[in-house]
Amino acid sequence: MADAITTIDPDRADPAVDSTSDGLVVVPALVDAHIHPDKSSWGGRWMSRRPAASLPELIAGDLATQLAETRSVEERAFALLSAARANGTLGIRAHVDVSSELGLRNVEGVRAAAERLAPELTVQIVAFPQFGLLTNPGTLDVMAAALGSGADLVGGIDPLGLEGDVDAHLDAVFGLAQRAGRDLDIHLHDGGEPGLAQIREIAARTVAAGMQGRVTVSHAFALGDASAPTLRDTLDRVAEAGLWITTCALGDDPVPDLALLEAHGVQLAAGSDGVRDSWSPFGTGSMVDRAHLLAYRTGARTDAELERCYRISSTEGARLIGAADLADWSGPTHPARLEFRGESLAQIVVDRPAPERVVRDDRTLHRR
Repeated sequence: MADAITTIDPDRADPAVDSTSDGLVVVPALVDAHIHPDKSSWGGRWMSRRPAASLPELIAGDLATQLAETRSVEERAFALLSAARANGTLGIRAHVDVSSELGLRNVEGVRAAAERLAPELTVQIVAFPQFGLLTNPGTLDVMAAALGSGADLVGGIDPLGLEGDVDAHLDAVFGLAQRAGRDLDIHLHDGGEPGLAQIREIAARTVAAGMQGRVTVSHAFALGDASAPTLRDTLDRVAEAGLWITTCALGDDPVPDLALLEAHGVQLAAGSDGVRDSWSPFGTGSMVDRAHLLAYRTGARTDAELERCYRISSTEGARLIGAADLADWSGPTHPARLEFRGESLAQIVVDRPAPERVVRDDRTLHRR
């Protein structure tokens, strides 16, 4: 990211610190590679949350909350996506719930919100079986229908931990993705060796299907255990299959060793996950905040380590979603860029300011 800064200020005593002559730092636009805008209560009243002892209990509570929501999915999603854009996020991969209970309403609502912000904000939608696929009959049919109603990708979730049948779940989601010619993004919360084994199986199926570079494993908590005997072998298989990994560095969730993944050639992007929804009271819609949190959770200290967290939250996410104008950064005159008040990119990650100006296609979308 060294060329993300314009010129060295000649008045500074330390010539190693890059900044513009007027105190602005010009950097690539941000990308949220994993967010759930259909669940968010953004822009509405405070949502109080009840404790839950297990993932199934959380999932059941989430469905009840969504069914009781009085504001439309489009209204809530538009509020969150608008806030994200104002904070410099110009690309998003949205995981949107589909199920026998919800039908297509969430996908249609998020797509309607996204169209109101296009082409300034690029939005991919994943048809996400949050409430189970095998365990919730009829959901696979709704997922297939969603691909014709605004969804771009096929989603999956915990083939073992939630579904209890790795082969059957992966058969279903890989099969749908191949039949429809779509990419695939699978939530995987399972940890330990069971989680690593599932990642290796996803990698093997990706290669067998010729889908290298088109499959993402979201969260991949099992990769957060540096002491796992099979971790490095798993990372090599992930890299060979061209799998993408997304991390959200949320709460007490495991976060992978960024340097280790980088050393093994693993592609990594970052996202917000849930923002002010039944899963979490946290989130701001700002990927500057998320880059900061990723840096904090991984012990970033040097400028290079802080800049890596920004890169994961910007151009790497853009590569994941295929937004070439956001990924192919050419320097401070790039048509899609953010301007921050500060001294360096590392400082921006630490201080978490809002951008002074958000630009895409050389047009100002937002100015403080």
